[in-house]
Parts: sequence; C-alpha cells; structure tokens
Amino acid sequence: MGDGRWLFDEAGSELTSINPTTGEAIATVRQATQPMYYRLVDHAVNSFPQWRDTPAPKRGQLVRDLGNRIRELLEPLGELVTLEVGKIRSEGVGEIQEMIDICEFAVGLSRQLYGNAMHSERSDHRMFEQYHPFGAIGIISAFNFPAAVWSWNASLAAICGDTMVWKPSPLAPLTAIAIQNICNEVSADHHANGVFQLAIGDSVEIGSAMADDTRLPLISFTGSVAVGRQVAARVAARLGRSLLELGGNNAVIIEPDADLDMAVQAVLFAAVGTTGQRCTTTRRLFVHRSVANQVVQKLAAAYQKTKIGDPMDPSTTVGPLISSSSVKHFLAAIERAQTEGGQVVVGGRALGGDGFFVEPTIIKMPSQTPVMHDEVFAPILYVVEYDALADAIAMQNAVPQGLSSALFTDSITSSELFLSARGSDCGIANVNMGTSGAEIGGAFGGEKDTGGGRESGSDAWKIYMRRQTCTVNWSNRVALAQGIRFGQDVTQR
Repeated sequence: MGDGRWLFDEAGSELTSINPTTGEAIATVRQATQPMYYRLVDHAVNSFPQWRDTPAPKRGQLVRDLGNRIRELLEPLGELVTLEVGKIRSEGVGEIQEMIDICEFAVGLSRQLYGNAMHSERSDHRMFEQYHPFGAIGIISAFNFPAAVWSWNASLAAICGDTMVWKPSPLAPLTAIAIQNICNEVSADHHANGVFQLAIGDSVEIGSAMADDTRLPLISFTGSVAVGRQVAARVAARLGRSLLELGGNNAVIIEPDADLDMAVQAVLFAAVGTTGQRCTTTRRLFVHRSVANQVVQKLAAAYQKTKIGDPMDPSTTVGPLISSSSVKHFLAAIERAQTEGGQVVVGGRALGGDGFFVEPTIIKMPSQTPVMHDEVFAPILYVVEYDALADAIAMQNAVPQGLSSALFTDSITSSELFLSARGSDCGIANVNMGTSGAEIGGAFGGEKDTGGGRESGSDAWKIYMRRQTCTVNWSNRVALAQGIRFGQDVTQR
C-alpha cells in the first residue's frame, strides 16, 4: 500500500516470478483481488486532496529524493531487472538510470508547469490558461521495461499533484515490489501519504477494474495493440482519458550514400538489443539495392559474433526471451515468413537447454509481405531491397503501427524528405541513428495502432493535469464576446 504498509490479501492467488534465463522460479507473491484493489483506490483518492494542495516545487523535492535513492541502488536494481526479465546487465542498469534521469527532469518541471496568457477582445479583461492536478490515476505497465515506463508516468504525475495506482506486468512483480519499497521510504520522509500505490494482480481482473473505475480519470496503458483497444474502449465509455503506448513495427532505411559501418552497428543494437523485446526494436530493414548485399553480409557477420547466454555475464549481448510462449511466437513467425518467400540468412533456431533462448535472425524477403505487418516481440529482422527512397518510405508507412523510424543517409535532401510531412508517419523519426534508445527529454510515443500517446519529456506532463481557461473582468461593466448585446436595457432600468 502507498503509506508504507503491505496488505496481505488472503483471497488472492499466488503469482510466481520466473527467471527466463533458467526457467526456474525466483519467488512467489500474493496477488490482490478486486476488493483489495478498490481499497487501494480509496486510499489514493482520499490522499489526493492533501497532495494536490502541496506546492509543486515541494512535490518536486519528493521526486528528487526518490531519484537520489534510486541512484544509490542503481546496480542492485538493474541486476534485479536482469534477473526477472532477462535483459543483459548493462541494459538492466541502463533502465534504472533512465528512472533517475526522468526524476531529474521532473524536478525541474515542478517549477515550470506553465500556462499561457492571451489577449482578450474585450477591454479591461485578462485571459489565461492554467493547469490543475487531475486526481488519482492508473498506470498499467509491461514486462519489457518493468521500471522505466512506470517512472515516466509516476514522476510526472507526482509533480503534477496526482496520486496513482500501479498494476505492473505479472511477469515482473519483484521489480515492482522493490520500487514500491523505495517509494514508501521516501514518501514517509516527506509525510506524503498515499501518493504511490501498487496492486499486483491478474491482468483481466485488476486491469478491467482499472479501466472501468470512474475514480481514475486517466489510465496509462503500455502493452499490446489488442489489449490497448479494449482499454481505450472501456475508458472512453466512461468518458475517461487514456494514454496508450502500444505496438511498434519499426523500420530502418539505408540509402546508398550512408555510412554503412555506422548503419550496421546501429541496426545491430536496435534489432537485437533486449532480445528484440523493445517496442522500438527494428523489425524491418529497407536497403537500397545497390548496397543490399554488402549490408546483409556485414549484418550477418555481426549477428554471428553476438554471444547468447547468461545476461549477468558482462560478455553476453543476447539474453533470453521472456517466456516459452515467446519462443513459440518466434518460431511461428519464421515459418510464416518462409512460406511467404523469405530466406533465412542467419539464425532462425530456438536453443535447447534451460531458459528461453533463441538465435537473432535475419530473413531476406522478396517484398513487404503480410508477415511484416505484424509485430512479433522477438529478434527477427526482415530485409527488403528498394530502388527509390519514396518507395522505401511508402513501405515503412504501410504497416498499421507508427512508433519509431530511422533513415541513414549523408544527403540533406533525403533527410529532409524523410522528416517532412511526406516522409515518416511515426511519432519518432531519426536520421543516422537507430530506432531504439530514446532519451527522456523528448516526448515518447507513436501514431496509428501505436495509440497516439506521449510520455516522458517535452510537454507530455499536460496529460496528467486538467486544463482550465480563465477570464478576469477587472472593469465595472459586463462585456460579451463577439460584440453581442443582451439585456443591457433591462438590467439598467
């Protein structure tokens, strides 16, 4: 619970966290049932007025101390992420660093929750906009970033004056418990009761309750497109607000004038990093026909040098997939690609033994076939040749998703075309860098089936607040907009 107490739900079922590296159980936790969830929301709602009335810079001080406490525990928290979801250690630690970074961003933001001033058409009137805390909000996060995505939401929501209830992925409950413990300690230091709440529970039972709960004006959901559609519909049915971060199906385009060595290095991490389990993972590679063979050969050589194994080992570059079902989806996608004319260049196998390991895979496709329109959370890279940049951009944009995209070129003309309204239709568009590895300073999110949400930097904080337009009449008369006259003769008799 968010006031430092842990509540035991006797009616809740047990949930076991599995180490994807070994397939063995790490620990078992007791899940919350709906009655316990409603109790937590009651606490978040009742705690909101006090937190709302706390000045934003003082709210920022709590987030500052939260970031500092996380910094003290950077490596053990990163190793917990590695243990529970299988990221290589450097990526696990990097995810915790991202939490620290967003806390620092939020601290500065706590003194910059700016509104706008406008000129009124009426004499002696002042118009302006301001933002107020929204309420108690719901956060539903995914396994692949079990810490960072929560922090994107929680740190901004906290400085905006919101309290929150977090439902983490059932595949990563231990990371959530560790973070909640830190939140409890820091909140106690600031006498801030009920700002951060945690409800570990069944995705259907608790997730549905959150989507339908009118006391939560905003639901932030990170996950699949299919589930995101359900969340969006249920929240919209009660006229709530949704922040959706759904699927990506990201593409890199390599022009013939690109620095091929740099492009290959960037694609390697973007396609293989986190074992292909990032929403920003590169899944489609469009290469100009004149350099296609050269690029594929370089990439294949780089893939064959990757070390698959224990993610705690510093020399490992590829850890396991999250579960056995992920391995099945990986194999099914490869088989489907081959039926659509694909040729496996490197990889393509699941590895035997303990854990959920697969080989990072490159498949040359004759064109952008239907399999390439579906996102598979695994290290599969489809390669297609093209002749004209406009054709490559059209193929990139032809899929339902619209999260991240990248172009490698030395041409300013090509770069500007890619970044223009006629270019990439994604929420993220990079030039001479890969599709993954976004910094917290920019707004993160995408269009189309990606959901349209924006989290982290820029003005993403506005989703966590309610907007108010204010007009002050400091004259001694009533003036209506648009020059309308109404009732003056009656009221002045």
